[in-house]
Amino acid sequence: MTTTPQLTVAAPGTDHRGPVSRRERALAPDLIRGAMLLLIGLANSANFAFAGQPGVESSPHGFERVLNFLKLTFVDARAYPVFAVMFGYGLVQLARRQRAAGATTSAVRRILLKRNAWLIAFGGVHASLLYFGDFLGAYGVVGIVCTLFLVNRGDKFHRIALVIWAAMAVEVLVVAGLAVLAVGNSSGPVQALTNSPNPSLAATSYVAGLADRLHEYPTHLSSVLPFIVIVWLGIWAARKQLLENPATHRALLTRVAAGCLGITVAGGLPLAFVGAGWLHVDESAIGALNLLSHTSGMFGGPGYVALFGLLVARIQNRRSLPITAISALGQRSLSGYLFQSVAWMALLAPFTLDLRFGSTAYTAALVAIGVWIASVVGAYAMSRRSYRGPAETLLRRLVY
Repeated sequence: MTTTPQLTVAAPGTDHRGPVSRRERALAPDLIRGAMLLLIGLANSANFAFAGQPGVESSPHGFERVLNFLKLTFVDARAYPVFAVMFGYGLVQLARRQRAAGATTSAVRRILLKRNAWLIAFGGVHASLLYFGDFLGAYGVVGIVCTLFLVNRGDKFHRIALVIWAAMAVEVLVVAGLAVLAVGNSSGPVQALTNSPNPSLAATSYVAGLADRLHEYPTHLSSVLPFIVIVWLGIWAARKQLLENPATHRALLTRVAAGCLGITVAGGLPLAFVGAGWLHVDESAIGALNLLSHTSGMFGGPGYVALFGLLVARIQNRRSLPITAISALGQRSLSGYLFQSVAWMALLAPFTLDLRFGSTAYTAALVAIGVWIASVVGAYAMSRRSYRGPAETLLRRLVY
């Protein structure tokens, strides 16, 4: 049996309300964030284990071929766009709750700007101390831009996002055509898929890694800022409340899931075959296939989100313990994300436990799954005690 969300009214003399209560939360966004942290973990743990990107075994044997294939098809360049969509969705949800509580337009903007400014700070600390591949700072920068120029626009304006995505689909087709030509013309020496090294991940001391991270982070930050287009799609979806009422939008979600996941999987398969050692091409062709993989990977964001929306439409009124626990992690996704970086540093860095033994691909996958399960259990325990999570608690105190 469903209940009608209760909106908290701002107290007299205030122009905003506090953070969202547990009763107000929709299942789909939390389940998506919690589940997709597993894919984020599989990507980032492999980067730590191989001290480079994309974090695959260059000379795979046996089941390593399958691991490379699955990672390149379903994870790499496909996990982070999900969180970009959900970030845009969350911006609209936060603004809507504030307005429903009586906050003025200027107050809503002030809260959003303050929250995103703190995300930039969180990202800078995270990237400096733990992992250069931070996305929190980029979310903060993009969130400020969206707050100033996108969040308060009308529906007609936001249709531009759909036009952009249609153009991106055409771009994928063009890149795919170029990739086919590159593979067909592949005549140079056969090149295996290798990892681009990241000095901070290979550093033999924490101080050396810290210095490297300070150099690597600005470059990484600037390279991921274009995901504002993905965030914009999340803003459009939130205005339509697609995830609050997934059953009502089942037809649209089905089309998005089928179309976007079809694009992202098809675009990732050629590079996955190379990574698995089942397709042999030269260096030029690998570059073309890598571009195709990343270009098509953006469609994994809306594709995975729509898929989970359809799942929630089926299980909305019969939540099992695993669904509840994973959703609890989604409610604490900021803490879960930062916990992963602490775990990679403690378990995989050369100057800590350095658990990279035997097959590095196996180790990375097992560590990622183990850390994710531990975070699900921990989040569920926090939920049982009505504790929001350390990072969420700190951020909300700073913002509110």
